[in-house]
Amino acid sequence: MSEEEDIQVDGGEEEDPEDPQEVLREKCGETKKCLALREKLDTCSERVSSKSKTSETCTEELFDFIHCIDHCAAKSLLKHLK
Repeated sequence: MSEEEDIQVDGGEEEDPEDPQEVLREKCGETKKCLALREKLDTCSERVSSKSKTSETCTEELFDFIHCIDHCAAKSLLKHLK
């Protein structure tokens, strides 16, 4: 899936449809760019949790991952809002 490609949400005829933002964020988290950032976050989390005393946090990695997901989802989200 390319970064510029719009991600589609199935707007089926369910009684209680899924939140398009949640669906888009989940799909965006599976893009190549966001997966790479998720891997960095996971690596950092493992490193931090393996140490008993550390001042290191994974805040930067978390923000980068969330930004990637939100940036991707924002491209398609407005199409699904009524």
